[in-house]
Formats: sequence, C-alpha cells, structure tokens
Amino acid sequence: MTDELEEKPDQTDQAEAKPQSCTCMQDPFAALPPELRPRPIEKDFDLRKVSCPNCGFVYWTNRKTDLCVDCEKKGVHLPDPNTKTEG
Repeated sequence: MTDELEEKPDQTDQAEAKPQSCTCMQDPFAALPPELRPRPIEKDFDLRKVSCPNCGFVYWTNRKTDLCVDCEKKGVHLPDPNTKTEG
C-alpha cells in the first residue's frame, strides 16, 4: 500500500512539470527578434465629419467627396476645385 502512495506523487509531479498546450496558443513568431515580428494593424479608417454643401446634412465619411449619398443620387455635382474659371 505504501508503494501505491509513492507512485501517485511521482505521476502528478510529471504532469505538472510538462504542461501541455495547444499549438494554436503558442506564438509562431516567438523565435524572431522584436523588430522582425509582425505588428498589429491599426484600424484607422480616416473618418472625417463633413457637412453636405448642397443640403447641409452633417455626417461622418471616409469618401473623398463631401456630397451626401442622397445628393449624389439626385445628380448634384460640385465644381472641380482644380479647374480655374476665367472671369
């Protein structure tokens, strides 16, 4: 009976010494130096608050035009700032 008690602590020591973990939980880039590890992508969508010059609707957008979608559907166009008007 004393032999059985001696074997059980040895088995628990071995289990504690070798924790098993899933390979999906390990860092695949751990061997790389810090400057070569991939950096997390910043989620910067460049949203800006604009006011539609046609109807005055204030909204957030990442588009290049300041016209709201409703005004674009109606066929409203802004003058191109790069073209010079003579006059």
